[in-house]
Amino acid sequence: MDRSANLDTEELKVQVFKPRDWKFSLLCGWKEALLCPMTREQYILATQQNNLPRTEHPQFYPVGIYGWRKRCLYFFVLLLLVTMIVNLAMTIWILKVMNFTVDSPLVLQSDRNVTVNARNHMGQLTGQLTVGADAVEAQCKRFEVRASDSGKILFSADEDEIVIGADRLKVTGTEGAVFGHSVETPHIRAEPSQDLKLESPTRSLVMEAPRGVQVNAAAGDLKATCRKELHLQSTEGEIFLNADTIRLGNLPVGSFSSSSSFSSSSSPSSSAPRQTIYELCACPNGKLYLSPAGAASTCQSSSNICLWS
Repeated sequence: MDRSANLDTEELKVQVFKPRDWKFSLLCGWKEALLCPMTREQYILATQQNNLPRTEHPQFYPVGIYGWRKRCLYFFVLLLLVTMIVNLAMTIWILKVMNFTVDSPLVLQSDRNVTVNARNHMGQLTGQLTVGADAVEAQCKRFEVRASDSGKILFSADEDEIVIGADRLKVTGTEGAVFGHSVETPHIRAEPSQDLKLESPTRSLVMEAPRGVQVNAAAGDLKATCRKELHLQSTEGEIFLNADTIRLGNLPVGSFSSSSSFSSSSSPSSSAPRQTIYELCACPNGKLYLSPAGAASTCQSSSNICLWS
């Protein structure tokens, strides 16, 4: 009995070290095979299976995708192909609706408005252009319009100022241009064969310059018309009238009598001979009037014209 047990133990040890007896390793593992206890029934069962004739024919395993995996793959490929065809059809339809060709410009149409936004790298809105039915709105720090050929700035606007860089600014409206505040310009000129008119319908018109205001009519008349009074005032200098003929119309005329008194009338006395020469007189307050000329001066400071003024 002991001998048979020893033989069984030796055979067990021999079987454990055989690499082809992989079933022992499945039970205990390769590293733990020496320490793993095995019952007699397990050993007999293992040896009987090892004694069975083994087939030497190699086993072939199929390589590839079969079954439901293959059907799913075909389904996804077909779905991808359909998506590509739909995208291509939608792209062609959009290009046809927008009339986009190589020669024609790009046209954007909308029932309400078209908005173009510009953002920085942080996603913040830096500029916006909105084209609507009522107005075109641009929201940005600076708006510029440049010439297509030279790149010259024709119009620019920002928060501080508006600059018009065109050679000529033409306003064709019947009411002209209305400015709420001051306008600075070195030169105001009318078009050729056109009149230049400066008018203030309800208030005053003021022209000021620290070095002087010059009004010149090189080939025409200069007229200053007012309803009430026309004041020519020089605080420190003089008023200089230089012309071949200076005419002052509608001046009052005082009549000269033998009593050396004057009366205010619009014309000389009808009984006296027609007077053709008059003397220009001035009242102490600066008012001018005409007095019939005589051998000596006929201007009297006590004239009724001076008293009534």
